[in-house]
Amino acid sequence: MNREHVLPVQIGMIAGSGMLPILVADGIRATGRKVVCIGLRDQFDAALPDHCDVFSTAGVLQIGKWIRILRRAKIEETVMVGRVGKARMYEPFRVLRQLPDLRAALLYYRRLRFDRRSHVLLSAVADELATSGVRLIDSTTYIPEHLATIGLMGKVKLTAVQQRDVDFAWPMLRSIANLGVGQAITVRECDVIAVEAMEGTDAMIDRSAQLCRTGGWALLKTAHDSHDMRADVPTVGVPTLERLASAGGRMLVLGAGRVIMLEKPRMIEVADRLGIVLLGVSI
Repeated sequence: MNREHVLPVQIGMIAGSGMLPILVADGIRATGRKVVCIGLRDQFDAALPDHCDVFSTAGVLQIGKWIRILRRAKIEETVMVGRVGKARMYEPFRVLRQLPDLRAALLYYRRLRFDRRSHVLLSAVADELATSGVRLIDSTTYIPEHLATIGLMGKVKLTAVQQRDVDFAWPMLRSIANLGVGQAITVRECDVIAVEAMEGTDAMIDRSAQLCRTGGWALLKTAHDSHDMRADVPTVGVPTLERLASAGGRMLVLGAGRVIMLEKPRMIEVADRLGIVLLGVSI
């Protein structure tokens, strides 16, 4: 006998920093479901608890505690959203400060000792959750309206020079992303200014401003062609545009369906006001 799939009434959320967890929580609640959230200690936004139905905290490396909280609430599906500064993984005495629990320590020993790349880490965490009956789902499931779309998203048109930069840099960015190097590059007049690595997009924008003082350059950002959308989805927001403009950038090119735009309508308004081309490109 076929049974109709019953959607869960509660969705779990493991939340890092930034406003993305707030948007996701609001998106979940807009569907009539409740949000059972685990805020990662010293990471989550102070306003987040007010957007959730149930809220707890746990350390970044306390996977066993995550699972206990989710199972106690009878959660079957969860999302993982928000930033966790990867550079913090390399700080002195990081293990003592993060206080990993036994489950995290065993996971590290068995699967992550020699390879801590983002997709390997995500796969290991997802499998660990799955062994306890909790499925990690696409982090963009409840915020499709915040994803970049194909074509111009604002009123500022591309120049011929900017179109050549897109044609030149986009295949290169995809190769860089697919190699796991980074998710963004900056270019001007078919010349690469900077490539993003562990420092993140903001630091790369600042570096590009120093390297190209004449301005007029473009920032391109996307995810790996087969990027696992369950976590670590590239994200931009109004602060990205403002930082880009003050650093001399004049175009933001995003992978359509691969990059989250925080407060997308406001981003488009700000891009128009600042005279920045806002373009979505299909992979």
